[in-house]
Amino acid sequence: MSMNANEPGWVPEETARVARAAFPVGSLAIRIRDELGALFRDEEFSDAFPARGKPAWSPGRLAMVLVLQFVEGLTDRQAAEAVRARIDWKYALGLELTDSGFNFSVLSEFRDRLITLDGGRGVFDSILIAAQGRGLLAAGGKARTDSTHVASAARALNLLEFIAETLRFAMNAVAQGAPDWLGEHVRPDWFRHYSTKIDESRFPKKRDRRAEVAQRIGTDGMELLRLVWSPSAPPELRRLPEVELLRQAWVQHFHLEGDVVRQRERGDRPPGAMRLVTPHDPQARCSVHGDVKWDGYKAHFTETCDVGSVHLVTNVTTTVSCVPDDRMAAVVHASLAERNLLPEEHWVDTGYANAGSLAAARRDHDVALHGPLKPVNPRWTREKGTFGGQDDFTIDWDNDRAVCPNGATSTEWHHYRSQDGLPVIRVRFSPADCRPCPQLRECVFSPTAKRRELNLRPREEYEAMKEARKLQETDEWKTRYKIRAGVEGTISQAVQACGLRRSRYRGLKKTSLQHQLIGAAVNLIRIDAWLAGIPHASTRVSPLAALRPAA
Repeated sequence: MSMNANEPGWVPEETARVARAAFPVGSLAIRIRDELGALFRDEEFSDAFPARGKPAWSPGRLAMVLVLQFVEGLTDRQAAEAVRARIDWKYALGLELTDSGFNFSVLSEFRDRLITLDGGRGVFDSILIAAQGRGLLAAGGKARTDSTHVASAARALNLLEFIAETLRFAMNAVAQGAPDWLGEHVRPDWFRHYSTKIDESRFPKKRDRRAEVAQRIGTDGMELLRLVWSPSAPPELRRLPEVELLRQAWVQHFHLEGDVVRQRERGDRPPGAMRLVTPHDPQARCSVHGDVKWDGYKAHFTETCDVGSVHLVTNVTTTVSCVPDDRMAAVVHASLAERNLLPEEHWVDTGYANAGSLAAARRDHDVALHGPLKPVNPRWTREKGTFGGQDDFTIDWDNDRAVCPNGATSTEWHHYRSQDGLPVIRVRFSPADCRPCPQLRECVFSPTAKRRELNLRPREEYEAMKEARKLQETDEWKTRYKIRAGVEGTISQAVQACGLRRSRYRGLKKTSLQHQLIGAAVNLIRIDAWLAGIPHASTRVSPLAALRPAA
């Protein structure tokens, strides 16, 4: 299909007349159209459509439908029906009252095109550009960021369900790709075990019985892989994505001892960043944060937070669930820099704040990153108290040496990289200086250690961290840091109003597209409220807390 030249650039007179009569005080869709105009132009999506072919429904209108869909939390069918039946949506889209809309499947096809184009980033950015045009958004000021967990669209599976469903998934793909060949090799009991949906209720409860089931599934899966890689098997079966998933899952969870298939022990399985959790969403990963455990992804929302202005989401980033927050500050800043939306101050929680992020934000983007820093060595403070902490040592960076609280000078200074690939400086003191020290046992963990060692970050990061710790001890900083808490409300709004908590789609790219659309939807809701004169919601205080004396 090719693009339709009939863009949503004007509102038909009859549509406007009926909409005004039906909505005397307007609605979100009507007010947004009046205040911001047509947000999306067809030429913005030209790269996603061929130059020739049957004309498609206007891409600019479809983009607006996708955003309004998340504003109201509608399904594809409901959104298509709203285009066909609701006057305010016709007004926002610039449609004639007689326009019959489109089939709901068009939205799915359009999302696929957006993924190949820019993953929905252009839709999100278009609303920010419109906000800038109205003077609602500018670079500088304050911003805040937080993340939240997002469950995969596929149902969560325990280990037995996962390996059984992965095998069933692969068997069905092979049966569809080469039915005659599989019919010659299939085992009779495979029909009983794998022809219907896998569910926990079909498995025994006792541990030894469950181990036997896992052993049987592992053996069956290994047999299927052997058959697929046999000379008699059609070569195209080995290229099936479902068969490749089966192979990966069996490498992760089973191994061969001679000719016997054995299940791997927990410590012998790959880490969560590599381990599959469901065959129906291969990019989803398992993660744990506090008492929350989920399979899926993580969304990072950044918003402006200046007093006296509308708070708009300026960046949305989606990762798999196991990517730690402490790697994301640089990603967020780079994305904001591309669109000239960098803040002067960026407020985050402890997960994002670390020495490297603080130094890089200031060096690369001239952004003051603020967030509570974790203790350098919490075990030290817990077990040793205040003496001998890293801050007690004087670091002479110009001469590559450190001086301990009792005056001893280090004898070794080596540069190396940590397990995470980060640059670290290892400083060692001489045993001849440390052994006679009466405070040696208070200064080291090991009861047999003969000298003290320090692991330091590079000078720029070390000094940025030390300066930040000093600043964070002041009452002024603690008061200013309260501004970060407001981003929790943004996450709550995105979850409750737009369905952020669970992905509608499978795969990282489609989940990322959903989050871009949710960010755009939240911005439309907030722009509408701001232009209508609705103030920011105040922090809720329970009746009991309101009785607390001021002192």
